[in-house]
Amino acid sequence: MPSSWPTGQVCHWKELREAAAAIVCSPSETAARDRVSQYDKWEEIYKKYRSESLPWELGEPRPVLVELIKSQKVTPKGKALDICCGLGTNTIYLAQAGFETTGLDISKTAVARAKAKALQAGVDIRFLVSSALDFAFKTDEFDFIFDMGCFHHILPADRPRFIHGIRRVLKEGRHYFMVCFSDRNGSAWNHFSKGEILNIFSPHFDLMDMQHFSSLEGDGRIRFFYATLLRR
Repeated sequence: MPSSWPTGQVCHWKELREAAAAIVCSPSETAARDRVSQYDKWEEIYKKYRSESLPWELGEPRPVLVELIKSQKVTPKGKALDICCGLGTNTIYLAQAGFETTGLDISKTAVARAKAKALQAGVDIRFLVSSALDFAFKTDEFDFIFDMGCFHHILPADRPRFIHGIRRVLKEGRHYFMVCFSDRNGSAWNHFSKGEILNIFSPHFDLMDMQHFSSLEGDGRIRFFYATLLRR
């Protein structure tokens, strides 16, 4: 992660790509405390940049999530977790759709903004400041877990812990909806092919659906993603 971010107030994917490369290439990456400190730098991003300048913040719920709920492949009942929820746009949608919703993010600034948005929207949501690796929830607590770009920022060494946490807190027979970067964006440690996604998740979940799609992101650029519906 660069030691300092640009002095301007617009956040670009270029800086984030460079930050991600710095994390993976760091000689101390294998030290747990150093990995944690790298994740903590998401707080620096949210403190430094305006909400509307963050490329992944669209100002509306992700269409792929809306389509999933409308398709009734996932019924909006019971408890939902929006992991790495950011400013809470998707979290609010899940609550409005009918879930009892929890939003989790490592950035206290992001969570504060998400709480304010939820209050304005008139929905009751439990927001927590925590790492996506901690999962301080009861076993089998959630009926649905939504992951918009969380998994693809988990370092390879931490993926087993992350997946174990997802499985532990998700009820048997319920769904984990994971959206991650596609390798069509170019070669990178966190850009995945269909085969790579299947190799990582198929030992732990049943594959229900997978789609490849493009999205016009908040910075006006088109990026490619895989949306994968998994069942425990």
